[in-house]
Parts: sequence; C-alpha cells; structure tokens
Amino acid sequence: MPHDVWITGIGLVSCAGEGRAAHAAMLAAGTPPPVDEASFAPFPIHPGPALELDRQIPKKGDQRQMEPWQRLGTYAAGLAIDDAGARGLVGEMDLIVAAGGGERDIALDDSVLAEVSQLPPEEGAVRLNALLASGLRPTLFLAQLSNLLAGNISIVQGVTGASRTFMGEEAAGADAVRVAAMRLAEGRGSVALVGGAYSAPRWDMLLLYGSGGLLRRGAWAPVFGREDAPGAVTGTLGAFLVLETADSARARGAKGLARIGTVATAQSRRSPADTGREAMAQAFAHLAPRLPAGTLPVISGATGVAAPTALEREFLGGLYRPLAVRAVGSRVGWGVEAAFPASVALAALALSEGRVPAPLGPLEAPFEGPPTDMLVTGFGAWRGEALAHLAAIPAADQPGGTA
Repeated sequence: MPHDVWITGIGLVSCAGEGRAAHAAMLAAGTPPPVDEASFAPFPIHPGPALELDRQIPKKGDQRQMEPWQRLGTYAAGLAIDDAGARGLVGEMDLIVAAGGGERDIALDDSVLAEVSQLPPEEGAVRLNALLASGLRPTLFLAQLSNLLAGNISIVQGVTGASRTFMGEEAAGADAVRVAAMRLAEGRGSVALVGGAYSAPRWDMLLLYGSGGLLRRGAWAPVFGREDAPGAVTGTLGAFLVLETADSARARGAKGLARIGTVATAQSRRSPADTGREAMAQAFAHLAPRLPAGTLPVISGATGVAAPTALEREFLGGLYRPLAVRAVGSRVGWGVEAAFPASVALAALALSEGRVPAPLGPLEAPFEGPPTDMLVTGFGAWRGEALAHLAAIPAADQPGGTA
C-alpha cells in the first residue's frame, strides 16, 4: 500500500476507567479488574465507570435522547479525537462504527412474559401480539436504529466525513478497523475515526447470550482459567481509534502510538467440517511475513467461551514460536462490537508505552524489554475471526525525529 497508517489517538472507557492514563495503569498493574458478581447473578459483569458526560456531550438534550451505549460510544469517540489532538480534522474525518441494536424495554418484556407464560401456547401467541402492539412506544423503534451511534457522533463531535455502520457483533468491529485502515492505506482519505461501544448491564443481552451458553456463571476468573465454567464475562466498553496516514500526522506534528499493518478477517461456520482452522491459517498467511523473530507479544481477544477459546489456543500453539499472550477479556471483559477496536487500542498503548502488559492468569508468560511488534487476535464468541499486526514507530519516523 502507498501510505503508512498510524494510530494517533485512542478513546477508551471500561471498568479500568477512562482515557489513556487509566488504561496504561491497568496494563502495568496485572491485577484482577473490577467485577460485579451480584447485580446480574449468575452472570458476572465488568461495570463501567461513572462518566461526567458534559465533558464530551455538553448538551443535556443530546444526553437524554441517547441510550447508554450511544452515550458511551459518543463519549469514547470524543476522547479519541482529543487524544489525537484532531479537533481541527473532524470536518474531513471519515467515520466507521461497529454497532448492535438498541436496548429493549425490559419492564414491558417482564410484564409480557409474566402474562403469556400462564397461557396455553395457542392463546399465548395471540396475546403476545396484542400486548406488544399496545405496549411498545414508537420512539423505542427509533432508539434501536444501529446507525444512531454514528449519527450522534457526527452531531456532537462534528465528524462530517463519509460515515458507515457495520453490524455483526465482534466481527463488525474487526471489519470496521480493517476497512478504515485499508481505505487510508490506499489513499482514500487521510484520517478516520473507528470503533464501537457496548453496555454490559443489560438483562436482554445477558439472557440472549446466556441462553446460547456463551456466558460464564459464578465467580470471575481469568479467560484462560475458566475450565470449570467456560464462558465470557461481558464488560461495559467504549473503544475508538483515530487512524491517520503517517504523512498527515507528520504534517501537523502529531506523534503516532503505533503503526497498524495488515488486518485480516475471516468467517467460518465452526461446524465439524469447518472448525475455523483454515480461516485462521489464511488470515495469518497475510501477516506472517511481516512478523519478526523472537518472542511475539499477543493481545488476545479470547472470550472464555469453550469452542473459540480452544481454537485460539490451538492456533497460537501452531505458530511454533515463543509467545507472550495477554487476554483483553481478563482485564476489561468482552465488549462485543467494541472488543476488537479495544484490543487494537490496548496494543497501540502498550507499544507507545514500550512495555508488554503485566501477566494476569494462566498462560501469560513474562516478557522483558520494549516490544517492537504485536499480534492482535479476535476469535469472538461464535464465528468471525480476525488478526491484526501492529508495530512500534521508531523515534526517527516520528515528527521531528532524526535518524
């Protein structure tokens, strides 16, 4: 590709706090994250911090019309723009958002289920339609539009370049990063804002994922230590990146946190005939020639769900080289659409800080010295695999640097 692409800003909100400093401290500590095991028992979650919304969403009217996940994403997007010092670029900044659906009216759901559960199936179906038709508010449907997050970011943060919204859970976040990086590398724009947001304290999503056997039940444990009760622990997560061509960053004197190289995504059926191994092998083939020898730091998006976590461990073992794996899910939880952008942001932060995150839990081997390259994985909870290669930016390549 004709243009190098740098990450010049990150906006992170998680159980670790908000902003670059809070997450750098979390990566250095190597201690278990905040967890709430009571409010949504039997499912533990990683709660988000209390935010002073006025700092990024100054109008109370804007705050009121957004759902929690939209406020979270709009706030994190503003953090990324400020972190990059890119307020002057929002007029030309492209926007790619990974988003899910809006939040349900839980009170209405509870009342409907309570009534319908007492009726025979044939009567229950008729009564269900009647209750939903009379109980749902028209505004609820508007609030569930996935592209509202991008719209709110455009309105509140002033980002007015081309806008796209991707859906598809964790794979959407990975493809959002891939497409944004590829467009810049090809010369179709000079700066882009990309990311997503997920609010963990949602009974509707917990019941959805829990009924699919994707969530851990009981006490928290690190991702690679959940053999007793495999599953993900969801976490409130807002994660946005400012991607910028190196030429654009140098021209305005902005330092890069990391260079983002190849981002490869794949889709497998995860059936007996298609376990995902071939998809990952194809994805890794795009990155392998660019990875240096020696111990490779890995920022892992493993969730703790049994099948994909086992597949990732098998894939990493098949690289036949020493690894220093760090599971993002052990630190901030699984943020669904925001998971892959968050993993990329944490990898960029680690490279800019010049140190691999402290070990936390099984399989996380020590790593000495500053890292030069990182492999980011995203195996998700069910289908949709992704890999990204990030590299440190030598001081000589930064604005004002000398060879």
